Amino acid sequence: MNQPDQEIISIFEETKALLSGHFILRSGLRSGHFFQCAQVCQHLDKVSRLAELLVPKVAALQPTTIVSPAMGGLVIGQETARQMDCRFLFLEKENDRLVMRRNFSLDPDDRVLVVEDVVTRGGRVREALAIIRDTPAILCGVTCLVDRSTDNLDFQTPFVPLLKMNFPTYSPDELPDELRSIPPTKPGS
Repeated sequence: MNQPDQEIISIFEETKALLSGHFILRSGLRSGHFFQCAQVCQHLDKVSRLAELLVPKVAALQPTTIVSPAMGGLVIGQETARQMDCRFLFLEKENDRLVMRRNFSLDPDDRVLVVEDVVTRGGRVREALAIIRDTPAILCGVTCLVDRSTDNLDFQTPFVPLLKMNFPTYSPDELPDELRSIPPTKPGS
């Protein structure tokens, strides 16, 4: 593991954002590990450092506008936008679907980078991309703090995660014995 990856993992462990147990993911899948990014987002010095590590990885995409899905991507998205001197807006949930509200709009001169906290299967990112692709803006890429996907995600735009960690996920009816013996929790991002 390289030094930046170790630093990122240390930040997640120090802030208790990387949990072990039996977790129900938003996708409905189960896992023995969970990234609860809200824990790290309480510590703005840590958020600033994560954004400092992220910005050089996405700088070549040349975004002018950062868009984050609520709730998970808000804090890291806003800090990334601040450090990159970009405009920031967010998408929020309405009837459990992302929507662009609050008179936010994207114009043809906006180069949009979607910033999320954790990506497992990419559902919220795909929702965000559909909204952005329905505007005249230029989509320049997607990033996240942690890509925990096990499949190759194809967002049809560059995908540049800060950290890639593959923790196995399981359907509820195919749990390994070590998870079956632990009551599941759904802690939220």
